Amino acid sequence: MGILIKPILTEKQTAISDKFPNRYGFRVTPDANKAQIKAAIEQVYGVKVESVNTINYPGKRKSRFTKAGVVNGRTSAYKKAIITLKEGEVIDFFSNI
Repeated sequence: MGILIKPILTEKQTAISDKFPNRYGFRVTPDANKAQIKAAIEQVYGVKVESVNTINYPGKRKSRFTKAGVVNGRTSAYKKAIITLKEGEVIDFFSNI
């Protein structure tokens, strides 16, 4: 499970999964390609992947004002993969709760 970091379970991704029931989002390592992501999903979850779309998000500069002055920082860059499964395939993230 070196390629997959974690599934994305935000409100925006849930809305996408409600509209398209066979699409799921995962945070993946930045050096992973689409073929590696597809193989990792099929191996870990035992489903058939139809397509993989990837998005690279750059880090953003952030600053906040505190008593000690302005604190500057940066959020980390990451890569996101949107997985489309074949019809009838489902990934249940909450099955072991």
